[in-house]
Amino acid sequence: MLDPQRILITGASGFVGTWLLSCLRAKLSPEDQIYALGQVNVSQSSSDTVHWHNLDIRDGETVDALITTIRPTVLVHLAAQSHVQEAIKSPELTWAINLNGTMNLANAVMHHCPSCRFIFVSSSEVYGGAFKLSEKPLNEMARLDPENPYAASKAAADLFIGQMARQGLQAVRFRPFNHTGPGQSTRFVVPSFASQVVRAEQSETERTIMVGNLSAVRDFLDVRDVVNAYATAMLKPDPIEPGTILNLASGRPRSIGSILEALVAKSKITINIEVDEKKFRPNDTPFAAGDATLAKEILGWSPTIDWDQTLDDILADLRSVYN
Repeated sequence: MLDPQRILITGASGFVGTWLLSCLRAKLSPEDQIYALGQVNVSQSSSDTVHWHNLDIRDGETVDALITTIRPTVLVHLAAQSHVQEAIKSPELTWAINLNGTMNLANAVMHHCPSCRFIFVSSSEVYGGAFKLSEKPLNEMARLDPENPYAASKAAADLFIGQMARQGLQAVRFRPFNHTGPGQSTRFVVPSFASQVVRAEQSETERTIMVGNLSAVRDFLDVRDVVNAYATAMLKPDPIEPGTILNLASGRPRSIGSILEALVAKSKITINIEVDEKKFRPNDTPFAAGDATLAKEILGWSPTIDWDQTLDDILADLRSVYN
């Protein structure tokens, strides 16, 4: 990929998309073009060289027209209904975005620019029940057994992209495990804990953190490591076998309780912890971890950011927000 690139990113204004844009700015040449789908804010539009578009990927005709105009050389599909609880509340919307939106994009790419490298961001959630059958980190050969509407819609889209790859779509499928970092919504577990720590630091009376299941074990990554994998796949000059599936994981599972303890330990005050059963997720999986050996073999990728640094950066970000 030595010629100037036309890169299209869906979900570019979201948590991961924002970090991906930051990562790409350091890697691209001035001749490369970035087209972003998302809700651009005023500061971005006035200072950014990214070409922003605001459209609904569920609208097939609009998607087709955009792909016809841009004819991207690389497309990174991040846009999704990604919060499990929201997906449970609105399954129809979740399926429409996560499956139908993906189909619209892939079909348009196949029709108008079939040589485009299509980076599809799936999820480790697609493994679902398979985690309960193994005490070891899962690799890409594990069966798909989704347990909620988000996971099921992502699994369906994942399989669809795999089928399209057999027809010529130049697709790479990523299945990232839990990732977090500065700027993530407090609807997610690590920033939720961190925001409660920061609020407790600023309160003279309310120094209690309400939590859900602390015994669950998960495989966490820093979002900056994750987007580096996407960028590497996007810009890799050598071909990647169409339909390739790559886990992104640390291989170092840790309990939710240990994450909370680490965050609380970074505070200078005494914080109480109370369990709220309303925060327990249905069908919560006791253990979920991934094997990312293939990503290392194909992309030369492995996590580089220390977990302790991730927690420090999340706390620093939230302290700047709440101060």
